[in-house]
Amino acid sequence: MNIALIACSDNPEILWNCFRLGNLMLEQMDEVTIFLDGPSVNYASLSSAKYPISDQAKLFTLSDGILQA
Repeated sequence: MNIALIACSDNPEILWNCFRLGNLMLEQMDEVTIFLDGPSVNYASLSSAKYPISDQAKLFTLSDGILQA
């Protein structure tokens, strides 16, 4: 099954949860794509100790998730 998630927010919690959901779906589905639009493209600068977005994004891409911006 192919799944696409679209993120268009600069809220760290939303982006962190988007990548977490993508990682969870990769464990159970064939192909997951996350499309970053607008302010979400700067996800790496929003990463913090509370919301480690960069760690989730790295896991997503290493798990063969497709990240587009």
